[in-house]
Amino acid sequence: MPIIGVLTLEIFVEDSHSLKDKRHVVKGLKDRLRHKFNVSVAEIEGHDTWQHSVVAAVTVSNDKVFAEKVLQSVEREAAHFAGGALVDSSVEWIE
Repeated sequence: MPIIGVLTLEIFVEDSHSLKDKRHVVKGLKDRLRHKFNVSVAEIEGHDTWQHSVVAAVTVSNDKVFAEKVLQSVEREAAHFAGGALVDSSVEWIE
């Protein structure tokens, strides 16, 4: 049975002064996570705010331990990429 892990990342983009600024940062993060970890990534909240975004990264696996490692790596990379802008994160499992 497949395991689905959903990592939710809340990001505050302090230096953003427009939606265009924020989208540039969010797009860079999404592209980086997609290419480096082969996860699906989407902005799920904060579409119309200048400095706030919630991004979800999803992985599917038949091994929960592997999926946990992938999402932990994604979270570390997002924290490194976003610096202090990563406000919160959480993981949900769908089994």
